[in-house]
Amino acid sequence: MYVEPGASPAGEASWDRTKRLHLLKTRAVINRLGPGAVVSHQSAAMLHGLPTWGLDLSRVHVTKATGRRRSDSIADVHRSHFDPGELTVVDGLQVVTAARAVAETACASSYEVGVVLGDAALHSRLVSPEALMATVDRHRVWHGSPAARAAARFANGLSESVGESRLRVLLANHGFPEPELQAEIRDGSGRLIARVDLLLERTCVVEFDGAMKYGKADDLVAEARGQPPRTRVPGRAHRLAGPGSTPHHSQPNSPGFASCWGCADVAGPLNRLFPALLSDVWAAINPVRDQGTGNGG
Repeated sequence: MYVEPGASPAGEASWDRTKRLHLLKTRAVINRLGPGAVVSHQSAAMLHGLPTWGLDLSRVHVTKATGRRRSDSIADVHRSHFDPGELTVVDGLQVVTAARAVAETACASSYEVGVVLGDAALHSRLVSPEALMATVDRHRVWHGSPAARAAARFANGLSESVGESRLRVLLANHGFPEPELQAEIRDGSGRLIARVDLLLERTCVVEFDGAMKYGKADDLVAEARGQPPRTRVPGRAHRLAGPGSTPHHSQPNSPGFASCWGCADVAGPLNRLFPALLSDVWAAINPVRDQGTGNGG
């Protein structure tokens, strides 16, 4: 079976090419297996438009209710029953629902991947939190289901990117308090300065890519201090002393906040990419530890 075209469209990114070829392989596998074959796991997640970060797309994943499990160089064929409402059609292909795709893929991969997928599915409104939890609970006998259930509980549709989802996992794994997502930062008069990715303890802003909605991180820090915009220093924390800009829901004239931002690259392990960020976030929400480190403003 030959599915790869002779040439790629001009200017096509390698990741776009990977997804395009996976879709071609998926159609070929479904045609080969015939009726009863359903696109599942990460192949279904891709068809639903969910991020495929951390997933292997070298083989197509398909599930059948009958027959035996088997794998070859093109496809992994799983065997499992389908509960009512777990099947849908995407681009003319019979596919498991987004909720089941998240559950299957999380079981077969990792908790972190499950959070990334769950966040994206909720953010895109492909599934509700209740439906996602119900799906993973229904399939709690699957191998890997504890990770999938934990990911479904942790998933939050306010995360807007793979990077934000992974940052939430990283911070939680290191014992940081649960952040407020897409929080609004306002000055003492109530004027909106920025909307930020994560806000911890109402004192620490964490932006995944360093560019805040409604304004850049540096401009927010500078404006709250009454200073002109300055050059951004990636991965460092900036403490705003005294009253000034306050997170929404905070009382006017509350203590200032710190701003932290990290690397925009999601390709590598966050534990390697963000050690400095973790240190700065901890210092930002623990002022005593911040003294004498040179991170303050």
